[in-house]
Amino acid sequence: MNISFTKMHGLGNDFMVIEQMSEDIALSSHQIQTLSDRHTGIGFDQLLVVSPSSTPDIDFRYQIFNANGGEVEQCGNGARCFARFVQEKKLTDKAVIVVETNTGIITLNVLANGNVIVDMGPPIVEPQHIPLIAEQRQIRYTVATSQGDITLGAISMGNPHGVLVVDDVETAPVETLGAELERHPIFPNRANIGFMQIVSRDHIRLRVFERGVGETQACGTGACAATVVAIQQGLVDNRVTVSLPGGDLTIEWLPADSDIATHNNKNADHVMMTGPATTVYEGTITL
Repeated sequence: MNISFTKMHGLGNDFMVIEQMSEDIALSSHQIQTLSDRHTGIGFDQLLVVSPSSTPDIDFRYQIFNANGGEVEQCGNGARCFARFVQEKKLTDKAVIVVETNTGIITLNVLANGNVIVDMGPPIVEPQHIPLIAEQRQIRYTVATSQGDITLGAISMGNPHGVLVVDDVETAPVETLGAELERHPIFPNRANIGFMQIVSRDHIRLRVFERGVGETQACGTGACAATVVAIQQGLVDNRVTVSLPGGDLTIEWLPADSDIATHNNKNADHVMMTGPATTVYEGTITL
């Protein structure tokens, strides 16, 4: 089987993108793991599969698979790469693209400078829908770990996230504590774990240990989750630059009950993410 693919990245979070607009390409978990290997395969954090949507007024559908072969719900950096991909492949000439994912509908707006604005929708905050094992919704949850009790915020951006505030992301125990929290019993579907440093009211630094991948150069949904948690905790304003190891994203969130949002703001309660997406190369591989 020959597969044509495009290698892309969003701030260093990298993807293999394939389309199945006219044929069905079914890859096994083992094949995805083989392709993701950076020494013997193509190498990527996630695989994106682009296909047509059967839903009226929806332009496309896409699926996301982690490097370990498991399918996941959402990926912000992947959404931006998806938007650039369907334009570059001339699968659409629209600047505003409506996409169906496993967890709902998202809207992508490709700007003239090549950046993409992604409407990620409202954050999911109720514990049972994140999912998170907790008796009631809280802004901060206390979790017992091998390194002692830690406090984190938890939300879903279509995929589950835990976010810790740290003094310095450079010295944060991302590999050890991130790996432990990713699989902690409090997260029944596992979770992406963000380590967030507050720089100012409009700037945060972030490292993310991604579920099924490990630490990546950037995580779009993680940047959204961190911003929401920081706003909930009163640490930042409504528009924030999130600096990740791979570069910067701009995240904006107006809670539905905020003074600004009550004045008929069409984006009220929706998390808006703006950032770049880059094509690296195209190729064909034989399986």
